[in-house]
Amino acid sequence: MTPYQKWIAFHTIYIKEVRRFMRIWVQTIVPPAITIVLYFIIFGEIIGTRIGPMEGYNYTQFVAPGLVMLAVINSAYANVVSSFFGAKFQRSLEELLISPTPNYIILHGYVLGGVTRSILVGGVAAVIALFFTDLSIQYWGIMIVVLLLTATLFALLGFINAVYARTFDDVTVIPTFVITPLIYLGGIFYSINLLPELWQKISLLNPILYMVNTFRYGTLGISDINVLWALTMIGVFICITYIYALHLLRTSKKLRQ
Repeated sequence: MTPYQKWIAFHTIYIKEVRRFMRIWVQTIVPPAITIVLYFIIFGEIIGTRIGPMEGYNYTQFVAPGLVMLAVINSAYANVVSSFFGAKFQRSLEELLISPTPNYIILHGYVLGGVTRSILVGGVAAVIALFFTDLSIQYWGIMIVVLLLTATLFALLGFINAVYARTFDDVTVIPTFVITPLIYLGGIFYSINLLPELWQKISLLNPILYMVNTFRYGTLGISDINVLWALTMIGVFICITYIYALHLLRTSKKLRQ
Protein backbone atom coordinates (compact mmCIF):
# COMPACT_ATOMS: atom_id res chain seq x y z
CA MET A 1 0.00 0.00 0.00
CA THR A 2 1.14 3.54 -0.69
CA PRO A 3 1.45 6.01 2.20
CA TYR A 4 -1.74 7.73 1.03
CA GLN A 5 -3.64 4.42 0.99
CA LYS A 6 -2.37 3.64 4.48
CA TRP A 7 -3.58 7.04 5.64
CA ILE A 8 -7.02 6.41 4.12
CA ALA A 9 -7.21 3.03 5.86
CA PHE A 10 -6.18 4.49 9.22
CA HIS A 11 -8.51 7.46 8.85
CA THR A 12 -11.43 5.17 7.98
CA ILE A 13 -10.91 2.91 11.01
CA TYR A 14 -10.42 5.85 13.33
CA ILE A 15 -13.45 7.82 12.13
CA LYS A 16 -15.56 4.65 12.35
CA GLU A 17 -14.51 4.25 15.98
CA VAL A 18 -15.26 7.87 16.84
CA ARG A 19 -18.65 7.78 15.14
CA ARG A 20 -19.47 4.54 16.93
CA PHE A 21 -19.05 5.90 20.45
CA MET A 22 -20.47 9.32 19.60
CA ARG A 23 -23.58 7.74 18.09
CA ILE A 24 -24.31 6.09 21.44
CA TRP A 25 -23.02 8.95 23.59
CA VAL A 26 -25.77 8.33 26.15
CA GLN A 27 -24.07 4.99 26.88
CA THR A 28 -20.43 6.03 26.43
CA ILE A 29 -20.21 9.59 27.79
CA VAL A 30 -23.07 10.08 30.23
CA PRO A 31 -22.59 7.06 32.58
CA PRO A 32 -18.94 7.94 33.44
CA ALA A 33 -20.04 11.52 34.13
CA ILE A 34 -22.77 10.34 36.51
CA THR A 35 -20.31 8.01 38.25
CA ILE A 36 -17.82 10.83 38.77
CA VAL A 37 -20.54 13.06 40.25
CA LEU A 38 -21.45 10.31 42.71
CA TYR A 39 -17.80 9.83 43.68
CA PHE A 40 -17.42 13.54 44.39
CA ILE A 41 -20.62 13.66 46.42
CA ILE A 42 -19.87 10.56 48.48
CA PHE A 43 -16.09 10.68 48.86
CA GLY A 44 -15.52 14.38 48.47
CA GLU A 45 -18.44 16.07 50.18
CA ILE A 46 -19.57 13.45 52.73
CA ILE A 47 -16.52 11.36 53.65
CA GLY A 48 -13.95 14.00 52.77
CA THR A 49 -15.23 16.50 55.33
CA ARG A 50 -14.56 13.92 58.05
CA ILE A 51 -11.13 12.88 56.78
CA GLY A 52 -9.68 16.38 56.61
CA PRO A 53 -6.64 17.59 54.61
CA MET A 54 -4.50 15.15 52.64
CA GLU A 55 -0.92 16.07 51.70
CA GLY A 56 -1.68 19.76 52.26
CA TYR A 57 -4.90 19.85 50.19
CA ASN A 58 -8.51 19.34 51.16
CA TYR A 59 -9.70 15.84 50.46
CA THR A 60 -11.84 16.75 47.45
CA GLN A 61 -8.87 18.42 45.75
CA PHE A 62 -6.68 15.43 46.53
CA VAL A 63 -9.03 12.83 44.97
CA ALA A 64 -10.05 14.94 41.95
CA PRO A 65 -7.02 14.04 39.74
CA GLY A 66 -7.46 10.36 40.58
CA LEU A 67 -11.12 10.43 39.65
CA VAL A 68 -10.27 11.98 36.28
CA MET A 69 -7.76 9.18 35.69
CA LEU A 70 -10.37 6.64 36.75
CA ALA A 71 -12.65 7.89 33.98
CA VAL A 72 -9.80 7.85 31.43
CA ILE A 73 -8.70 4.31 32.30
CA ASN A 74 -12.17 2.78 32.17
CA SER A 75 -13.17 4.58 28.97
CA ALA A 76 -10.00 3.73 27.01
CA TYR A 77 -10.22 0.08 27.96
CA ALA A 78 -13.97 -0.31 27.44
CA ASN A 79 -14.01 1.37 24.04
CA VAL A 80 -11.41 -0.85 22.41
CA VAL A 81 -12.39 -4.14 24.01
CA SER A 82 -16.08 -3.73 23.11
CA SER A 83 -15.48 -2.44 19.59
CA PHE A 84 -12.84 -4.94 18.53
CA PHE A 85 -14.61 -7.91 20.09
CA GLY A 86 -17.85 -6.78 18.47
CA ALA A 87 -16.14 -6.77 15.07
CA LYS A 88 -14.73 -10.22 15.77
CA PHE A 89 -18.07 -11.57 16.98
CA GLN A 90 -19.90 -10.25 13.90
CA ARG A 91 -17.22 -11.67 11.58
CA SER A 92 -16.66 -8.26 10.00
CA LEU A 93 -13.08 -8.29 11.28
CA GLU A 94 -12.09 -11.08 8.90
CA GLU A 95 -12.65 -8.82 5.91
CA LEU A 96 -10.30 -6.26 7.41
CA LEU A 97 -7.64 -8.88 8.20
CA ILE A 98 -7.53 -10.26 4.64
CA SER A 99 -7.28 -6.77 3.17
CA PRO A 100 -3.82 -5.30 2.37
CA THR A 101 -4.14 -3.00 5.40
CA PRO A 102 -1.00 -3.41 7.57
CA ASN A 103 -1.59 -4.77 11.07
CA TYR A 104 -0.12 -1.71 12.73
CA ILE A 105 -2.61 0.52 10.88
CA ILE A 106 -5.49 -1.57 12.24
CA LEU A 107 -4.06 -1.42 15.75
CA HIS A 108 -3.43 2.32 15.59
CA GLY A 109 -6.95 3.02 14.37
CA TYR A 110 -8.62 1.11 17.19
CA VAL A 111 -6.25 2.39 19.87
CA LEU A 112 -6.57 6.03 18.83
CA GLY A 113 -10.33 5.65 18.84
CA GLY A 114 -10.15 4.48 22.46
CA VAL A 115 -7.76 7.30 23.36
CA THR A 116 -10.11 9.86 21.82
CA ARG A 117 -13.09 8.62 23.82
CA SER A 118 -11.06 8.50 27.05
CA ILE A 119 -9.76 12.05 26.58
CA LEU A 120 -13.30 13.27 25.93
CA VAL A 121 -14.61 11.52 29.04
CA GLY A 122 -11.62 12.74 31.05
CA GLY A 123 -12.39 16.29 29.95
CA VAL A 124 -15.99 15.91 31.09
CA ALA A 125 -14.74 14.54 34.43
CA ALA A 126 -12.39 17.53 34.82
CA VAL A 127 -15.22 19.98 34.17
CA ILE A 128 -17.36 18.18 36.75
CA ALA A 129 -14.48 18.40 39.24
CA LEU A 130 -14.48 22.18 38.91
CA PHE A 131 -18.01 22.27 40.33
CA PHE A 132 -16.79 20.59 43.51
CA THR A 133 -13.30 21.99 44.04
CA ASP A 134 -10.60 24.33 42.72
CA LEU A 135 -7.95 22.79 40.48
CA SER A 136 -4.92 24.87 39.55
CA ILE A 137 -2.77 23.02 37.01
CA GLN A 138 0.90 23.07 38.07
CA TYR A 139 2.55 21.28 35.14
CA TRP A 140 0.49 21.17 31.95
CA GLY A 141 3.09 19.20 30.01
CA ILE A 142 3.33 16.36 32.52
CA MET A 143 -0.44 16.23 32.94
CA ILE A 144 -1.09 15.93 29.19
CA VAL A 145 1.71 13.40 28.63
CA VAL A 146 0.57 11.04 31.39
CA LEU A 147 -3.04 11.39 30.27
CA LEU A 148 -2.16 10.31 26.72
CA LEU A 149 0.17 7.54 27.87
CA THR A 150 -2.38 6.09 30.28
CA ALA A 151 -5.15 6.17 27.69
CA THR A 152 -2.86 4.48 25.15
CA LEU A 153 -1.80 1.75 27.57
CA PHE A 154 -5.34 0.79 28.56
CA ALA A 155 -6.56 0.97 24.98
CA LEU A 156 -3.84 -1.57 24.12
CA LEU A 157 -4.84 -3.75 27.07
CA GLY A 158 -8.45 -3.61 25.90
CA PHE A 159 -7.31 -4.71 22.44
CA ILE A 160 -5.43 -7.69 23.88
CA ASN A 161 -8.43 -8.70 25.99
CA ALA A 162 -10.66 -8.51 22.89
CA VAL A 163 -8.34 -10.84 20.97
CA TYR A 164 -8.53 -13.51 23.68
CA ALA A 165 -12.23 -13.10 24.47
CA ARG A 166 -14.48 -15.86 23.17
CA THR A 167 -17.75 -14.61 24.63
CA PHE A 168 -19.13 -11.31 25.90
CA ASP A 169 -18.56 -12.56 29.44
CA ASP A 170 -14.82 -12.75 28.73
CA VAL A 171 -14.83 -9.02 27.97
CA THR A 172 -15.79 -8.22 31.57
CA VAL A 173 -13.43 -10.60 33.36
CA ILE A 174 -10.30 -8.43 33.28
CA PRO A 175 -12.04 -5.16 34.23
CA THR A 176 -13.87 -6.84 37.11
CA PHE A 177 -11.15 -8.97 38.63
CA VAL A 178 -7.96 -7.11 37.65
CA ILE A 179 -8.45 -3.46 36.71
CA THR A 180 -11.04 -2.53 39.34
CA PRO A 181 -8.97 -3.83 42.31
CA LEU A 182 -5.86 -2.13 40.92
CA ILE A 183 -7.77 1.13 40.56
CA TYR A 184 -9.04 1.14 44.13
CA LEU A 185 -5.60 0.19 45.45
CA GLY A 186 -3.86 2.70 43.15
CA GLY A 187 -3.80 5.69 45.47
CA ILE A 188 -6.87 7.47 44.10
CA PHE A 189 -8.49 7.90 47.51
CA TYR A 190 -5.43 7.98 49.76
CA SER A 191 -1.71 8.64 49.91
CA ILE A 192 0.42 5.53 50.22
CA ASN A 193 2.44 7.41 52.85
CA LEU A 194 -0.42 6.57 55.20
CA LEU A 195 0.21 2.85 54.77
CA PRO A 196 2.61 0.69 56.80
CA GLU A 197 6.01 0.31 55.18
CA LEU A 198 5.30 -3.22 53.95
CA TRP A 199 2.11 -2.17 52.19
CA GLN A 200 3.85 0.84 50.68
CA LYS A 201 6.31 -1.53 49.02
CA ILE A 202 3.51 -3.81 47.84
CA SER A 203 1.65 -0.79 46.41
CA LEU A 204 4.66 0.00 44.23
CA LEU A 205 3.83 -3.13 42.21
CA ASN A 206 0.57 -1.52 41.10
CA PRO A 207 1.06 0.24 37.72
CA ILE A 208 -2.01 2.43 38.23
CA LEU A 209 -0.31 3.98 41.26
CA TYR A 210 2.31 5.50 38.93
CA MET A 211 -0.32 6.92 36.59
CA VAL A 212 -2.48 8.45 39.30
CA ASN A 213 0.44 10.00 41.16
CA THR A 214 2.01 11.42 38.01
CA PHE A 215 -1.28 13.00 36.98
CA ARG A 216 -1.74 14.34 40.51
CA TYR A 217 1.75 15.84 40.30
CA GLY A 218 0.80 17.56 37.04
CA THR A 219 -2.32 19.07 38.58
CA LEU A 220 -1.46 19.66 42.25
CA GLY A 221 2.33 19.37 42.28
CA ILE A 222 2.43 16.47 44.76
CA SER A 223 3.32 12.81 44.28
CA ASP A 224 4.15 9.80 46.42
CA ILE A 225 6.67 8.49 43.86
CA ASN A 226 9.34 9.79 41.50
CA VAL A 227 7.59 11.25 38.45
CA LEU A 228 10.34 10.51 35.91
CA TRP A 229 10.51 6.91 37.07
CA ALA A 230 6.72 6.65 36.81
CA LEU A 231 6.70 7.99 33.24
CA THR A 232 9.48 5.57 32.32
CA MET A 233 7.52 2.62 33.73
CA ILE A 234 4.38 3.62 31.83
CA GLY A 235 6.43 3.90 28.63
CA VAL A 236 7.87 0.42 29.18
CA PHE A 237 4.38 -1.02 29.73
CA ILE A 238 3.19 0.59 26.49
CA CYS A 239 6.09 -0.84 24.48
CA ILE A 240 5.47 -4.34 25.82
CA THR A 241 1.72 -4.28 25.22
CA TYR A 242 2.10 -2.69 21.77
CA ILE A 243 4.53 -5.36 20.59
CA TYR A 244 2.36 -8.13 22.02
CA ALA A 245 -0.82 -6.70 20.48
CA LEU A 246 0.85 -6.61 17.05
CA HIS A 247 2.04 -10.17 17.56
CA LEU A 248 -1.50 -11.34 18.38
CA LEU A 249 -2.93 -9.47 15.42
CA ARG A 250 -0.46 -11.19 13.12
CA THR A 251 -0.55 -14.74 14.52
CA SER A 252 -3.58 -15.36 16.73
CA LYS A 253 -5.94 -18.07 15.51
CA LYS A 254 -8.59 -16.56 17.77
CA LEU A 255 -9.12 -13.89 15.13
CA ARG A 256 -9.58 -16.28 12.24
CA GLN A 257 -12.41 -18.77 12.25
